[in-house]
Amino acid sequence: MNLENRQEGREPLQQQLTKVAAVTLGFWIIKIAATTLGETAGDAVTMSMKLGYADGTLIFAVFFAIAVAAQIAAKKFHPFLFWTVIVATTTVGTTLADLLDRSLGIGYAGGTTILIALLLGTLALWQRTLGSVSVSDIETRKAEVFYWVTILFSQTLGTALGDWMADSKGGLGLGYSGGALVFGAALAVVAAAYFWTQVSRTALFWAAFVLTRPLGATVGDLLDKPLTSGGFALSRYVASAVLLAFIVGCILILPQRAEARRARRADARPQDPGGQSPAPPARPAPACRK
Repeated sequence: MNLENRQEGREPLQQQLTKVAAVTLGFWIIKIAATTLGETAGDAVTMSMKLGYADGTLIFAVFFAIAVAAQIAAKKFHPFLFWTVIVATTTVGTTLADLLDRSLGIGYAGGTTILIALLLGTLALWQRTLGSVSVSDIETRKAEVFYWVTILFSQTLGTALGDWMADSKGGLGLGYSGGALVFGAALAVVAAAYFWTQVSRTALFWAAFVLTRPLGATVGDLLDKPLTSGGFALSRYVASAVLLAFIVGCILILPQRAEARRARRADARPQDPGGQSPAPPARPAPACRK
């Protein structure tokens, strides 16, 4: 028996695996690269190919639907499939945010407000329905659906935040490098809270997940936007290809494992609706001797 799983001589808790990636340093490295790829690839389709935000959103929405259906249907964690869905959420998030902010004329403030409401509403419904929004508790298909819908909204929100921070027309005008510095600093604050405070790890995870998106979006814009707009004017196709190669390399080199969850002991007493464990049955009184 594994001594680490012993608790006062009791049997070890059964450990189950989810189908989502474990949250490690490698996870965040690939996540930031994927968000940057989502920005450059989304711009490549909508701008370089001149398909526009509506058609680009439709294309990437179909891509996302196919990828997430395959992920939910899978029986176990597959690293390449998981990260394909993440990339799909970043690309459709890029084009959808641009569609809301620019084509529909809602503006950065309006689009960001709508997306914040959608994200918080999804998290609240997830919490109310399943009792937890932790990635360690994603075991059912319903939980997976909540997880991916939440990620989709967070990626779209991150794009809107990044554009709002960087753009001088309708935004705060900090520029792409300035926006990247702001979101990088915000991530550093979240990391500090993780190591030196008792703030909820679940809340910190979702805060970091949202913030990595605008960081990647501003870096992506910095790479491919024209020099006159403060970018490096790199080819969107070349930048996307390099980022994709980097992500594939990271998946192959960095350890990839599924998030683990400890299941409730089989002999554990269930809790009553009030959250208290029911009292054990009373022992029968010993028989009197004559």
